[in-house]
Amino acid sequence: MSLNRQGFEKTTQQISNDKPASLSQITSILQLFIKHISICHGNLLVLQLNIKKETTMDVAIIKYNAGNIYSVSYALKRLGVEAMITADPELLCKADKVIFPGVGEAQTTMEYLKEHKLDVLIKELKQPVLGICLGMQLMCRHSEEGDSDCLGIFDTEVKRFIPQQHADKVPHMGWNTITNVKDGLFDKQLENKFVYFVHSYYVPVNEYTAATTEYILPFSASLHKDNFYATQFHPEKSGSIGEIILSNFLKL
Repeated sequence: MSLNRQGFEKTTQQISNDKPASLSQITSILQLFIKHISICHGNLLVLQLNIKKETTMDVAIIKYNAGNIYSVSYALKRLGVEAMITADPELLCKADKVIFPGVGEAQTTMEYLKEHKLDVLIKELKQPVLGICLGMQLMCRHSEEGDSDCLGIFDTEVKRFIPQQHADKVPHMGWNTITNVKDGLFDKQLENKFVYFVHSYYVPVNEYTAATTEYILPFSASLHKDNFYATQFHPEKSGSIGEIILSNFLKL
């Protein structure tokens, strides 16, 4: 990125005295300036392309009968990632990252996963996998919702919230804080930050708990085991904090 500096200085010196600059002098400076800006812009585009090339990854969102697949896709687009939505086993296995979202009911969703053999596929994935909301619950061993046997990735149960007083409303809906966050999806700056929940069932605090939230009782806001990560809350609906968490997952 070289600019004809001598030419630029010579031209500017010509108009550095008290005499008004001529039209030809102004034109010369503008031409040099435009040339310089063009070179800078060209190099910037090359830099952006190189960064994009270096950070390109294949992110797959598991396509099944879940309700928030496209909201997750839009959240990833805001981070500059164009995810593929697919149920193709080959594409899911080849992806660098896999997201298993979900809004729905455990029993019918597990029936769908089994029918399409996605239950076996998900458990066999080796790359980082992120379960969201129902996706997290289905990664557990069993759910009280429909008395459903689930994937069993996390050896724990999913239970229904039981109100203890009049103020306890089910589902747990709205913003709440995450505490006791652990490495993986989280860093210390996310301690006590607000994220968005919508759920009637919860996972008790257990050995896989990676973050905790309290509503009626303490429960697992996040789980982690090996290459499997999960959040009970919706990072795609949790504003800037959710974007940080999704970014952390993409960096794994």
